[in-house]
Amino acid sequence: MTTSRPNFLFFFPDELRAESLGCYGHPVAQTPNLDEFARQGVQFEQCHVQNTVCSPSRCSLMTGLYPHVSGHRTLWHLLRPHEPSLFGYLKEAGYQIKWFGKNHLYADEALKDLLGDDAYRSPDEMKREMMGDFRKTNPYAEDDPRFYSFLMEPERGDQGLTETQIHVQRAIDFLQSEEAKEAPFVLFLPTLLPHAPYVAPEPFYSMYTPDALPPLKPVVHQDKPSYHELIRAYRHLDALSDDTLKQIQAVYLGMTSHVDAAFGELIQGLEANGFSDNTTVIVSSDHGDYAGDYGLVEKWPNGMEDCLTRVPLLIRSPGCQAGHVVREQVELFDIMATMLDLVGVEARHDHFAQSLVPQLRGASGDRDRAVFADGGYDLRERHCFEGDPVRDAWFANNRQSIYWPKARQQQEHPASVCRTTMMRTLDYKLIRRTNDISELYDLTVDPLELRNVYQDDRYEKIRADLERRLLDWFLHTSDTVPRDSDAGVFVSR
Repeated sequence: MTTSRPNFLFFFPDELRAESLGCYGHPVAQTPNLDEFARQGVQFEQCHVQNTVCSPSRCSLMTGLYPHVSGHRTLWHLLRPHEPSLFGYLKEAGYQIKWFGKNHLYADEALKDLLGDDAYRSPDEMKREMMGDFRKTNPYAEDDPRFYSFLMEPERGDQGLTETQIHVQRAIDFLQSEEAKEAPFVLFLPTLLPHAPYVAPEPFYSMYTPDALPPLKPVVHQDKPSYHELIRAYRHLDALSDDTLKQIQAVYLGMTSHVDAAFGELIQGLEANGFSDNTTVIVSSDHGDYAGDYGLVEKWPNGMEDCLTRVPLLIRSPGCQAGHVVREQVELFDIMATMLDLVGVEARHDHFAQSLVPQLRGASGDRDRAVFADGGYDLRERHCFEGDPVRDAWFANNRQSIYWPKARQQQEHPASVCRTTMMRTLDYKLIRRTNDISELYDLTVDPLELRNVYQDDRYEKIRADLERRLLDWFLHTSDTVPRDSDAGVFVSR
């Protein structure tokens, strides 16, 4: 049967930064399927996330709330059954939610409420869903400065399927099923790649050579927050004397091309089964990755560089203006308001997301709109830090773990992951930290964020104006009031 409401296919690869796609201007990236999709839909040039770690970013995406509003600022605090969310609203509206990929979003009980029996996975299934069958190895000895770099190699021979390939095939199987025709669906694919470690199956692993890439963003030693030097020290990246960092970016691009190939198969499956005309397809990510830039790898909970906050947002919806590019800024959680708007469902909770449906129909965005991100932890919030020896024992106490340096750094230098807020306009980026260096960048002359002008007297008025605007934003978003009321508070006389 044909449903009157649109279906949704939401492709959401982890750690995919916008600047590494061909359609976003990368000079050598081979992403033909995503590039063609951008031509068919609407491309948002400046979409920024609300947190640069997966769980809090996803919680904001689903609720339209900034991380500080409800305390969703860590890996460990997920959406709970009492909290409203996009998928909860869509399920109430009659949508079937089909989920193929990692969670890092809903607590177990909330996920069970949403997915029913589909929420259960055996330990072996969970491991395969998270890691796939793809075999890789860390070829470096522990005393090699590359050991903690996240750079790995695929094992020789039959390498097995990546989790991205596994989930895309499961999604295609669903599209081929009778179940897909029974009710409108949300097909959600929060896949892992190009998340670190940096490795991909051939031919993608060797697709790019370091010499063919544009220069990395350089290491900056002055006026940067402490985590820059500390990450390089704890991971021994400061001891590298070869092209390892550029090789990391080359492999990251290969992982991105692997994701692009999987997306192409997914779109073919959508078209082959007759769902293209009534399905809104959304492509985005929860945050980006350093991938060697600034001499850094992976991401950091209070890192706010554009390579972490700026993600792709591509939407193809029935009736959208194909090829339209929105150059004004939007926020990742606008996806929530947009999907609800397309369905005609109103959220029952107060939130800060804005519908992008006008832009899908060809409108420009708001040039004066600023975007915001929260990150890090207060020094008193020791339960938030990674590396807890009990909760995080699998990596906190294991020097062989690739995450061991991250755990040690947060435990030994908590100020390097202190509370941080970022406000970005099209011209400036302000980053305020509670216990570390604050930053201000003039993006009109310094788009790579290499020169921190926070203490520059020539920018005093601009800094003051931005900080007043940031304070106003905190006042407006410090909390939300429930939309329903409690009876019996006042007694009529």
